[in-house]
Amino acid sequence: MSADWPWPDAPEPLPHPVVDNHCHLDHRIKGGLLIDVPDALDRAAAVGVPRIVQVGCDLEGSRWAVEAARAHEPVVAAVALHPNEAPLLAEKGELDSAIAEIDALAADPHVRAVGETGLDYFRTGEGGRETQHHSFREHIRIAKKHDRALVIHDRDAHADVLAILDDEGLPERTVFHCFSGDAGFARACVERGAYLSFSGTVTFSNAPELRDALKITPADRVLVETDAPFLTPTPHRGRPNASFLIPFTLRNMAETRGDDLADLCRQIDENTDRAFGGPWPRHSLPSA
Repeated sequence: MSADWPWPDAPEPLPHPVVDNHCHLDHRIKGGLLIDVPDALDRAAAVGVPRIVQVGCDLEGSRWAVEAARAHEPVVAAVALHPNEAPLLAEKGELDSAIAEIDALAADPHVRAVGETGLDYFRTGEGGRETQHHSFREHIRIAKKHDRALVIHDRDAHADVLAILDDEGLPERTVFHCFSGDAGFARACVERGAYLSFSGTVTFSNAPELRDALKITPADRVLVETDAPFLTPTPHRGRPNASFLIPFTLRNMAETRGDDLADLCRQIDENTDRAFGGPWPRHSLPSA
């Protein structure tokens, strides 16, 4: 990697490998730079993150996720239309055909999840909510049809997300990506059988309610993610995020919960396999 790439120094490796269950390797970072996937995999594996779930947010990104998973064994794909994408497609009369393509992509064996889908009331106003609801329901049905995990994006829409899930019925495996609720909402999600995935936001000084949610989440329902290149954990907030920075998040999580770090890593690794339909190959670093 050339010196002009903005990565910080690598953290101390984890005592047991874990999975970054939500990453966007196709997103450009500072200066419009495109992430080098083999380098990203090497950096992550060197600190104990040898597997990644690459997540699509639109048709182009979902196609890319499948191709990346085909090309790199440590990567599996999640495919979907982001809730903010749905109203834009509907305006062009393309939503139904886009959902049909997500359905077709979800059948690929390299796809482990349908997501990120859900509701986002922060960026989309009331006029787009009905379309978001329709898209979310269709993605839930696709996840059930293909026996894939459902990966939920929920921003400022907790009550409606739960209402739609209750109406449709949760797929066997459901993940709340970048969990953003308080302890009460965490209990409501866990009661429905969901996994809660925590990102770098749990390390932010202004997130005490999120840490309260982490504390009460049962150990067998906790996951970890980056949402890279977004939501970089402390102490590198403001710089591009990457899978190799997960140890900062996990050490914070273990301290918050009062867990032994190695035990929490092992538990999260097991949880991720269950949530995403079983294990897949880990990335091996090239020989020196």
